[in-house]
Amino acid sequence: MEHTRRSFLGTSALGVATISKTLTNPTNSLKSNPINSLTSKKSPTPPTYRIIYNWDGAPHDYSEFPQSLDQFLEKTYAPIKDTQVGAHFWCMGEHEAKWPSKTMEWVGHSQGRVYNSVRSMRHNEGIYTMFKRGENPYQALVERGHQLGLDVYASIRMNDNHFNGLQPENMQESRMEGLTKLRKDHPEWCLGRHQAPTWFAASWNFSVPQIREHRLQHVSEVAELAEWDGIELDWQRHAFHLPINDAYRLRYTLTDMQRALRQLTKTISQKRGKPLYLAVRVATTLESCNKIGYDLKTWIKEGLCDMIIAGGGAGTDYGIEVEAFQNLLKGSGIHFYAGFDSGFWGSHQGLDTPKKWDHAMVRGAAKAYWERGADGMYVFNWHANEKTRRPLLTTIGRKKTLNQTNKVYAALHRRIGGWPFSEAAEKAWAGADLHDRIYGETPVELYPTLTEEGPSFNIGVYDNVRKESQLGNLDKIELQIEFKSYSSKDRVEVQLDRKILGKPTVHNVAKDNPDNPSDVSENSWLVWSLGADQINWGLHQIQIRLLQRDLRIKEVLTVNHVEIHLKYK
Repeated sequence: MEHTRRSFLGTSALGVATISKTLTNPTNSLKSNPINSLTSKKSPTPPTYRIIYNWDGAPHDYSEFPQSLDQFLEKTYAPIKDTQVGAHFWCMGEHEAKWPSKTMEWVGHSQGRVYNSVRSMRHNEGIYTMFKRGENPYQALVERGHQLGLDVYASIRMNDNHFNGLQPENMQESRMEGLTKLRKDHPEWCLGRHQAPTWFAASWNFSVPQIREHRLQHVSEVAELAEWDGIELDWQRHAFHLPINDAYRLRYTLTDMQRALRQLTKTISQKRGKPLYLAVRVATTLESCNKIGYDLKTWIKEGLCDMIIAGGGAGTDYGIEVEAFQNLLKGSGIHFYAGFDSGFWGSHQGLDTPKKWDHAMVRGAAKAYWERGADGMYVFNWHANEKTRRPLLTTIGRKKTLNQTNKVYAALHRRIGGWPFSEAAEKAWAGADLHDRIYGETPVELYPTLTEEGPSFNIGVYDNVRKESQLGNLDKIELQIEFKSYSSKDRVEVQLDRKILGKPTVHNVAKDNPDNPSDVSENSWLVWSLGADQINWGLHQIQIRLLQRDLRIKEVLTVNHVEIHLKYK
């Protein structure tokens, strides 16, 4: 698609041609300065935070309308205060302004302020009411955060897509929340079904100059709303910004956006006389970053950010390449954070309760990140009150507080949520995880092989198992492997670090459930009790050989999950 370099001015839904006159005119300022001006003076280094907590804005609808400012602040900070959280990132919306903007549509405008749910009404009308009362909830957020010893950043979702698979050609008549007039008037500025997974066809195409100018305007207005300590550019919600087959070649356009926004934060920093830090959230592997269009080498070389956060596009991706990122960042002064999302992607029915397993997985991943060199943890979509996430928010921020806590260290599990280019746009979130967990080792089907060798799985363990065992702190060390469609006639051989393990015990989730009349399940967990001499600090390899498959079953025997469980007394 060919685009003329005409200004975005006058194309907004409000018809206000003021974009280049706002603030310090960041667009024109950037044009008049060479790239070197961005790095001519080294930026101050931000504090290192043990945990960054990203709030998605949900507390706006956690009280009955009209929500008071005190209620809003209480709901927001309830899960964070008196924890290891050092910075609060507050989501400032996606498409419509959550403030009295003169160039953007307000929240609720796309629906004519008549809502599809009570929740939406409480959220949007509550924001209107706060400003009508003369309150600025965002400055109040910053001030309360500072009282609690927290830095507070505005988080901007660069290309959020919650349009439920809506296609550009069908947008004109839609009254979907967040679907602005700008997007309706310019469906050609969206990626479309042939340039992104079908579900994300309505995402902005950042190779279009007007889109970059539009996003610059959004961030510019947000930056002036409060005395933020920094700005986060959340590129991962959602990570479809360029035509998917051309994203690497067009990566310079995302770098153009990053340069412009870096110039903006530097200009505001100079005006305020104190730093306005810039964080970016990107993919968890360097390969995925390149495929999406994040030119991290250039971003780092030119100092276009102060911190890099690695996180999945859908669910927690615990395959973060910590060492690769830190090697890339060496000597830059840029901090690196390992990210968690709302949960672990894909189905899991284990021998522990879902909550116990989830918490043990988070602790295992966090311990691994710390030991491998992460500067801190980042949590996203952890909706919580003062109790919900406290056991994790008071432990995962330090190695010491993670010691002697139950953990699961697992092989990376990957499930693609629907074929990414399916025409069935109604397949919820199809393709959202396209760039996540790309080195996933499970699930994998077990087929006979010519050499009788099977798949191998790599699991890092980062507890000092032998020391903890000698101190008498460890209760159990177990290797747990779930097999899909497992029959008692099946025979497999399992090796741990090339040593054959003995006969396992077979567990069925159904038998462990007192409300289930059955003693057997379709899937089975094979469990080996391990000694402290079999597990040490570092990487371990589990190999599985299929010796015999029950020929009465058509379904292929599949390894669903491979996990090492550490349970403390």
